[in-house]
Amino acid sequence: MPSISAVLIVKNEAQKLPDCLKSLTWADEVVVLDSGSSDNTCAIAADFSAKVFVNTDWQGFGVQRERAAQLATCDWVFMIDADERVTPELQASILAAAQQAPAIWFVNRLCWCFGRFIKHSGMHPDWVPRLYPRNQALYDATRVHERLINTQHLPEQKLSGHLLHYVYDSVRHQQQKAAHYAEEWALQRFKAGKSATLTGASLHAFACFIRMYIFRLGILDGKQGFLLALLLSQSTFIKYAELWHMSKIQNNRH
Repeated sequence: MPSISAVLIVKNEAQKLPDCLKSLTWADEVVVLDSGSSDNTCAIAADFSAKVFVNTDWQGFGVQRERAAQLATCDWVFMIDADERVTPELQASILAAAQQAPAIWFVNRLCWCFGRFIKHSGMHPDWVPRLYPRNQALYDATRVHERLINTQHLPEQKLSGHLLHYVYDSVRHQQQKAAHYAEEWALQRFKAGKSATLTGASLHAFACFIRMYIFRLGILDGKQGFLLALLLSQSTFIKYAELWHMSKIQNNRH
């Protein structure tokens, strides 16, 4: 029988990690790569018999995911985050897929935000590649919004069932998460020689709200849809403002 490694990158995920690991009891091994938690994330992972590693040399999500994948020893890698849960239907689909020929398998995430599952707002369906044969695909080195590269040109398939994604616990949690992603995004763009203006940041933010709430039917997600569109448009402004600020500092130094 082909074996499957469930692989996670984590930092300070003590609150969400237990439920995630409970949904992975079917995996032949669980690999957890911690980037420097200050809570008991590593102890919790060890309690669930996961193989725990630590690497605090943070170079972005892409590099860290690939490091974690390289620690796996099974035939297949299933990449998952601590705020995600495998449903029974998805579990059955993963186990069946692992017995088939090598392929990149995509999973459909269903996001829970502010008290409800989000069915619109550009957040569903949300197909992401998560199951692949070990050493036959790799993550790129981008700091944020990393991509799994199909280096062997394998067939691409879709798994059945949902991967439940508990995205935001509160508005404060969303703000903290968005600030981290904004900084990573801006740093990546800045290193690539990009710049931004505050006018452009405002226009991107406005476009984000209209796109999510109107064109991607966030209005059908009720009050949560409105709140998400508002918060994510604010996050969009912040990431461009971060890039503007980095560029400003660089110019002042010259």
